[in-house]
Amino acid sequence: MTLADDTPAWRTMDAQTRANAYSPSTALPDGDLTPFIEAYIERSAAAYQALPNIKTLRYGPGPSHSVDIALPESARPVPVHVFLHGGYWQDLSKRESFFAAPQMVARGCAFAAVDYSLAPDASLPEIVAECRAAVLALRNHAAELGIDPARMVVSGSSAGAHLAAMLCLSLRADLQPAGVVLLSGIYDLEPLLGTYINDAVGLDRSVARENSPVHLDVTGFPPAILGFGAQETEEFKRQSRAFARHLRQAGVAVDLFETPGRNHFDIVFDLAGDGPLGIKAAAQAGL
Repeated sequence: MTLADDTPAWRTMDAQTRANAYSPSTALPDGDLTPFIEAYIERSAAAYQALPNIKTLRYGPGPSHSVDIALPESARPVPVHVFLHGGYWQDLSKRESFFAAPQMVARGCAFAAVDYSLAPDASLPEIVAECRAAVLALRNHAAELGIDPARMVVSGSSAGAHLAAMLCLSLRADLQPAGVVLLSGIYDLEPLLGTYINDAVGLDRSVARENSPVHLDVTGFPPAILGFGAQETEEFKRQSRAFARHLRQAGVAVDLFETPGRNHFDIVFDLAGDGPLGIKAAAQAGL
């Protein structure tokens, strides 16, 4: 709950209550996120096996500086959907993030899953910079990959939504994607201070503020879809609503919605589906 639009409830919470409010699994009936992680792994492995045209693009020297791209057969450049995984900047990888690729490819859209360094091996500003470098590398190699940079959509889930927002804020106007899809994101990082979530990330108040999109100038931000599941903690829902309001105040086109029957972990399965989220995401890419 929110005390007022400018006084979020987390400011009255102790550290343990805040940790619970920002632990998405607490909104699950049994608190067990394992089945969803297993689904990411199994569906992504099946996608890698099923798709015949997958390329890997290196965007830097580090072991995680790569993007896997699934490409449809086409004589012309195709749209590309770039996905940034979640995991609170400290878990998961591109290998568990490829599950949407078959549906995207079937629609005639390339799908790119970005790998990036994880905390504590990299700081949050470094991770943001890596995601920016990955998107710029895709643009720079668009011709050889057969993708159309003018029809690029960037999406992310949870911490990936934060990274997608931050990389857009770091790009020049002429390099912005055609649209951005932000699912169950966190856009104000200060509530994480003093919780176990921050142990690996190592944020202080200054870095948290500098990397919180809701506190930054969002002028020129691309058209945005913000979604979250009905089965989320109230703080995650509030964060999406607050960022949507911040974007709208800057004149950004925003489509904000809550998906019934979905939670923090399974809303991503709708990203390339035939439901409202999949249709909205496809429209951003001009499909």
